[in-house]
Amino acid sequence: MRAIYRKELRSYFINPIGYIYLGVFLVSAAVLFYFTVLGNATYSTASYFTLLVGALTILIPLLTMRLFAEEKKLRTEQLLLTAPVTLTGMVLGKYFAALTVFGAGVLASVINFIPLYVIASAERADEAELFQSTLGPVTGEIFGGLIALLLVGAALIAVGTFISSLTENQLSAAVISIAVIGAMTLIGLLTGITDADGQPWIRFAWIRAVLNWISVLGRFGSFTNGIFDFAAIFYYLSLAFVFLFLTIRIYEKRRWG
Repeated sequence: MRAIYRKELRSYFINPIGYIYLGVFLVSAAVLFYFTVLGNATYSTASYFTLLVGALTILIPLLTMRLFAEEKKLRTEQLLLTAPVTLTGMVLGKYFAALTVFGAGVLASVINFIPLYVIASAERADEAELFQSTLGPVTGEIFGGLIALLLVGAALIAVGTFISSLTENQLSAAVISIAVIGAMTLIGLLTGITDADGQPWIRFAWIRAVLNWISVLGRFGSFTNGIFDFAAIFYYLSLAFVFLFLTIRIYEKRRWG
């Protein structure tokens, strides 16, 4: 697994895809942070993290579209399948390489929060107690939002990895990933739509419950309020596990099929 991981991580920066992803991610994060936090003169970062998760609909497929599709296109898939590594190690090596690049982008985006603390310290320099009461909840929101962003990214990268294993065309993998991830991200918003009488647009409660379960945003809000939801953590990790397991099963069929 380690050899696959190093190879995949290196490949992100041999070709421009890794630089393009990090550049687009950091610019998107900076722009969203300015318009949702600094531009609104607020300390709340909930909108920033929610919109950034929406941006992952486009960004995650940039990372995952080539993982397996490229192997098929270059006809190197059989070499990969006969390499002295387990199928689990092969899939996890590729997955963790993409997750590392994603995590590097999230870590680098932390620089966006520095102006928030500078402004807060300047405003509360003579009011130490009020300063601490302001930054305490803000720090909790930021930390919770970053953890949630990593968890959502881990789940969506697994989804993109699975989709990449289904096709040899990188563009097809990207388009399908955008459609699936977009649906998983935004479908929960349907449950909040009401008609003119204030009644839910989707009448059946069980349908609303299913849509909320599928939506990755349905469990995101608690983190942006500084609350660690262990059920949500389990959900995101389970989602990642399921799609990685499906990817492994696909390659088990190809190896022995």
